[in-house]
Amino acid sequence: MQFSMNENSLFAILLRSRWWVSFAIAAATSGALYMALPEAYRFAAVVSGVPFMVIGCMAAWRQWQAPSRKKIEKTTAAVLAMSWSEFAGALAAAYRKDGYEVQPLSGGAADFEISKNWQRTLVACKRFKVARTGIEPLRDLVKTKDVREAHACAYVAVGEVTENAREFATKHGVTLVDGRELARLLLA
Repeated sequence: MQFSMNENSLFAILLRSRWWVSFAIAAATSGALYMALPEAYRFAAVVSGVPFMVIGCMAAWRQWQAPSRKKIEKTTAAVLAMSWSEFAGALAAAYRKDGYEVQPLSGGAADFEISKNWQRTLVACKRFKVARTGIEPLRDLVKTKDVREAHACAYVAVGEVTENAREFATKHGVTLVDGRELARLLLA
């Protein structure tokens, strides 16, 4: 059983925020409780900020590891200059480097089936150069995922993904691989 954090929980929001926000909350919480509690309980006041410090460290690590805006733009330009076969080869090599087994698929909405441990994910990436992605390719991918009984699916897009498509992806569990995530994957 895989546990996931609610995306609107305090810790999930702090993971998406700048790292220093968590440290500021840790300091404020510990400081306020230190001043308010009797001397016998001040150790608890100091320790109360530890969860926020841990989240701050995790956020700092993620932000430090994330590609810069310049690298994202450079990767996007390089990807747009690639042919389908070059991009497919680069993406397959990137997934293999991340520890996935990659199986090319022909026909249908998915181009690859990647698997790690017991989990299979369908990846659609043939339309990577489309300037604007709507709901239809995502809907086709979800149908293919259901037919092939895969655990998850991912859609690779270099161009803009419409707000309706993003909502559809969130609702149906489609991972959108664009911008920062694509740069992280290809630069790894």
